[in-house]
Amino acid sequence: MFTHDRAARAAMLLLSLTCGAALAQAPTPAPGLSPGLGKPISLEDLAPWDISIMPDGTGLPPGGGTPAQGAAIFTEKCALCHGDKGQGGIAGALVGGPPRASLDGGKTIANFWPYATVLFDFTRRAMPFNAPGSLSNTEVYALSAFILAGNKLIGENETMDAASLPKVKMPNRDNFIVRFPERI
Repeated sequence: MFTHDRAARAAMLLLSLTCGAALAQAPTPAPGLSPGLGKPISLEDLAPWDISIMPDGTGLPPGGGTPAQGAAIFTEKCALCHGDKGQGGIAGALVGGPPRASLDGGKTIANFWPYATVLFDFTRRAMPFNAPGSLSNTEVYALSAFILAGNKLIGENETMDAASLPKVKMPNRDNFIVRFPERI
């Protein structure tokens, strides 16, 4: 048994040394160049993935929507998971409780999200759960308006768009530590 164990260790040592020697002899790319894997991505190919939205609204696309438009979209695409009118289902509640600057009663969009633009950004990237990224910008604006109105953060007749969405003041915004204040 001892001999077999010793032979296995010797084989592993030999394999390690061989692989290490092979890697040491591999050519290294010049500074700033890739090791020859893949191909550089063009700005055109990157554009669909470069969809970050800043708190001040930088990056928001054209479009707009109202709470009434969002209600119809919500019923069709969101209510199955988030419940009737966003009050909770198999996924978390989006509407509920008064907007306030505390976490009493749990984390909700009304009391935990620092900026309304985060709602737009997250919804556009991740919803609906079964088809993330499939909503049009107009649908996302309408859904954002529906959710914000349901939380009594905007009026029932307001339109959310690139100009109005960043102006919505979230109740708990001032209780967050801003990592990059110069970007706001």
